Amino acid sequence: MKFIYPAVFRRTENGGYRGYFPDLECCEAFGDTLDEAVENANAAACDWIQVELEEEEPKLPPVSDISDLALEEDAVVRNISVNIRFYEGWDE
Repeated sequence: MKFIYPAVFRRTENGGYRGYFPDLECCEAFGDTLDEAVENANAAACDWIQVELEEEEPKLPPVSDISDLALEEDAVVRNISVNIRFYEGWDE
């Protein structure tokens, strides 16, 4: 199953990047470069979604439309795609 959530990235004071997901509570990623932060955001979102899916009653949040996000002028938004494979008996 494919999940796609927007992530917002901003340059930090030390020159790296911090990314967060407006829809995934407390899901953040950091990197020395934007590419590294995007890669780390993908891993963070994958972990976040997998943990939620393991709940007895998983509740994945709706996806925000990028045009609805209140963004700083220097913010960079990337849609992060996470593919999770469900195996037979995954919900046991």
